[in-house]
Amino acid sequence: MAYDQGREMALHKKLTEKTGVAVYFCDPHSPWQRCSNENTNGLVHQYLPKGTDLSGYSQEQLDAIADEINNRPRKGLGVRSPLAVYNQLLLNASQHSTLIH
Repeated sequence: MAYDQGREMALHKKLTEKTGVAVYFCDPHSPWQRCSNENTNGLVHQYLPKGTDLSGYSQEQLDAIADEINNRPRKGLGVRSPLAVYNQLLLNASQHSTLIH
């Protein structure tokens, strides 16, 4: 995973210890190092302008926005939605797991 220098990743070493997922930090002021994240931010800003106070939205409203974004086809995913790609990965992992056991 690649993150910016935000304090939300202060426990990145524990994340790596518990999951085995390596965490990389991007250089400050280098959004091109996190292209997918920047693209997603742009999609979110179509629903919630930058600086929007999220306390004015219910969890259900925020979930509905996330669902719309996650079901939206992406050119970089072969015109599939992130949710479709994720579901395919889960299906493949499930089939692979069945073969091993």
